Amino acid sequence: MQRPQSDAALTEPVGYMRRTRDWYLGLGYDTPYEWAHNPDAPFAPLTLPLAESTVTLITTAVPYDPAKGPQGQGAPYNSAAKFYEVYSLPTATDPDLRIAHVGIDRENADMTDQGAWFPLAALRQAAARIGWIAPRFHGAPTNRSQRHTMEVDAPEILARCREDGVTAAILVPNCPVCHQTVTLVARHLEENGISTVIMGAAKDIVEHAGAPRLLFSDMPLGNAAGRPNDPDSQLRNVHRALDMLERAPGPRTTMHSPETFSPDMGWKLDYSNIHSRTPDEVAVLRAEAESARLTARQIRAETLGAS
Repeated sequence: MQRPQSDAALTEPVGYMRRTRDWYLGLGYDTPYEWAHNPDAPFAPLTLPLAESTVTLITTAVPYDPAKGPQGQGAPYNSAAKFYEVYSLPTATDPDLRIAHVGIDRENADMTDQGAWFPLAALRQAAARIGWIAPRFHGAPTNRSQRHTMEVDAPEILARCREDGVTAAILVPNCPVCHQTVTLVARHLEENGISTVIMGAAKDIVEHAGAPRLLFSDMPLGNAAGRPNDPDSQLRNVHRALDMLERAPGPRTTMHSPETFSPDMGWKLDYSNIHSRTPDEVAVLRAEAESARLTARQIRAETLGAS
């Protein structure tokens, strides 16, 4: 992939499926990942007015555990911090969630402002519009196995949502595969009567997988909830997500948020550009990817094998 130079490269959404494919082919993985594709999408209108609805958040971020190594701004990908089972935590307190994913934009995304990937504070500010914030939010594991997501994780999240009386969910992904994961979860929730909206930054992945509703923010991966360190931007985006729950006319509705990350859109040019790397850098990246893959496989086996 040559570095894009056209104005469209700066103004159009990044094509993350293509970028990811080229990146891994460049690292020597010769079987491109097959992304979930659904031309249609389920659609569940709100069963109650928004002012009487119970809304939850679903995230792919992970609760911070200092024993699992660096997981903040400037930290490299840390496969030890991944999680492989659905978790739930109370919304009455503020968790410390991190985005230690393999595919987030580490060069540009702000990893210090949790509000940019987990809009609980903004949802509280918008609480006058809804009936209740659900007592728990839920973590959706980022599994490359679409089957596991659809057959295990999505039903588990649905069960927990039903326990809490949830009627609507806002889902916020981070890395490329996260966007696929939450789309598959959203589809399952909609098929079972729960309205959803995804606040995402990888438009191509979410639309390819067939999302019921997408609020697209043209931000670096990891900052899909709104402009970092700008609570007003994050609040405006939550209101847009709530608007979509109320007003989306049907499935596969996408709204483009007008929020911008920076006046300089150059951050789009270098994400996963394998051709900007020297052969020595590619060799190091390949070794790092293999090490992370093996570590993640071991942790996944230990976690799921014990469940």
